[in-house]
Amino acid sequence: MKDTYILAFESSCDETSVSIIKNGSEEIATVVLTQMDIHAKYGGVVPEIASRYHVESITMVIEECLTKANMTMDEIDAIAVTYGPGLIGSLLVGMQAAKTLSYIYNKPLVPVHHIAGHIYANNLVEPMKFPLLALVVSGGHTEIVLMQEDYSFKKIGGTLDDAVGEAYDKVARVMRLPYPGGPLIDRIAYDGVDSYDLPTPLDDDSYNFSFSGIKSAVINLVHNEMQRGNLIRNEDLACSFQNRVVNILVKKVIRAMKEYNVPNLIVAGGVAANKCLRARLKDACEKEGFNVVFPAMKYCTDNAAMIGAAGYYAYKLGRIADLNINSKANDELN
Repeated sequence: MKDTYILAFESSCDETSVSIIKNGSEEIATVVLTQMDIHAKYGGVVPEIASRYHVESITMVIEECLTKANMTMDEIDAIAVTYGPGLIGSLLVGMQAAKTLSYIYNKPLVPVHHIAGHIYANNLVEPMKFPLLALVVSGGHTEIVLMQEDYSFKKIGGTLDDAVGEAYDKVARVMRLPYPGGPLIDRIAYDGVDSYDLPTPLDDDSYNFSFSGIKSAVINLVHNEMQRGNLIRNEDLACSFQNRVVNILVKKVIRAMKEYNVPNLIVAGGVAANKCLRARLKDACEKEGFNVVFPAMKYCTDNAAMIGAAGYYAYKLGRIADLNINSKANDELN
């Protein structure tokens, strides 16, 4: 069978990334140009600055990826691109580059949902086994998605307010940790003890999540302790916060696997790099006899390799767009 090569673009936030993926599972070349250091001084991503750097970088990143792969556009079968959700100014840069190459070289254009990309990052580790549940945990999303087959997405639960990664970053900010603070909370939590009385986030019978309450509780706790002149023990606060958040994620996804009779779990998104979450999900799945797969660390954050993996399956299913397709800042996974 002839191999299929996908040229993929990801520019939904502050990473400019281009990748070439073979048959949906093999990374030929990937280039990721991050803007993290640029946005760190602002304490978060500034959309206007992000889109400007995408414009300045996209051509160079395309050329570097093709050179790294030692390939030409003639060898590419289709072009995949993140169409949403994300920062609209950033999305438009990747979309326009993909459209331009699609038109010039007469290549099929395959739009990919950002979350589908995060899910299919796991296919770059090992072939995805169906049926499965995907626990999507990132700065913009927290969802449990049921998949019976390729590109079949059924959302069975999600956040009602803050995404889990967003809560991590906001808590880190009030703790005065540098941006991005989420990974730092995970790191220092191992040196702390669970000594702060924080609420458990939405511990109910649904598969939905809510992290605004525990975020607000941390903000109020820090404010009150400072008013009293008390020292905040960051390691203990990080441990207390992380325990509540990870415990509810693990509890609900394991219950969902039992209810839906699904033996396979994959974890997707930036928070999939969280070591505490990985360890507790691994232990819980081993105890229940479930199979769990985590993406490689390099595929947890935004990258075009995951878009190429998802784009391959979308291409095979005929999910081709014309050049009138638009980027979308908000869109449901389907």
